Amino acid sequence: MSAAASAVRVIGLWPSPFVTRVLIALKLKGVEYEFVEEELHLGKKSELLLRSNPVHKRIPVLLHHGKPISESLVIVQYIDEAWSSAAPAILPADPYTRAVHRFWAKYIDDKLPPAIRTLRGSDDGDKEHAAGQLSAALQLLEGAFLELSQGKSYFGGDGVGYLDIALVSYVGWVRAVEKIAGVAFLDQAKVPNLAAWAGRLYAHAAVEDAIPDADKLVEFSVKYASSKPINNGAK
Repeated sequence: MSAAASAVRVIGLWPSPFVTRVLIALKLKGVEYEFVEEELHLGKKSELLLRSNPVHKRIPVLLHHGKPISESLVIVQYIDEAWSSAAPAILPADPYTRAVHRFWAKYIDDKLPPAIRTLRGSDDGDKEHAAGQLSAALQLLEGAFLELSQGKSYFGGDGVGYLDIALVSYVGWVRAVEKIAGVAFLDQAKVPNLAAWAGRLYAHAAVEDAIPDADKLVEFSVKYASSKPINNGAK
């Protein structure tokens, strides 16, 4: 392992969309890192995680020269600022646009995880209602994309930005619950612009290897069906 990688460590679990965000941001900035995987099958959290995030005790945690930073979107912002000299910028430069992107990122985290957990069977709830909630959220995000992208490829314009990272981290799980529930959500007929956006991001060098395969996520859901949801232990 290089000295650069040992200086930056990410504590996480591979299925977590919140961990995915951190990995994408680091890859965008060209930052080498070490991924420290929590041992989910052991049924307890590591001493490193508990010591690094004693308040919430959850993933992801970024360790930069041993200093811990928690909460995925906080970490993404930290990465943008700590490696500000490395292109591209992740957050918009304009204060108003930055605030709008943060608003939608909060909306994403409020709406998508509960629906996904219900549809994958890790939370009790009405699956039909959850499907409607997820579809409605994606419809609103379709409109937000048209407004914020201004005809360009990403929410961030010409390049992948903060809101792109916030949303694409869930795409693997959306694809997984499509398979589990037998319902198309990120569909060309329903949300054509978001569907095309997801296709572009999946082909992006910083994203393609960071998002877990939908089939692997389905297998994970089956294996840990009775376990505490992965999204409940991370943010």
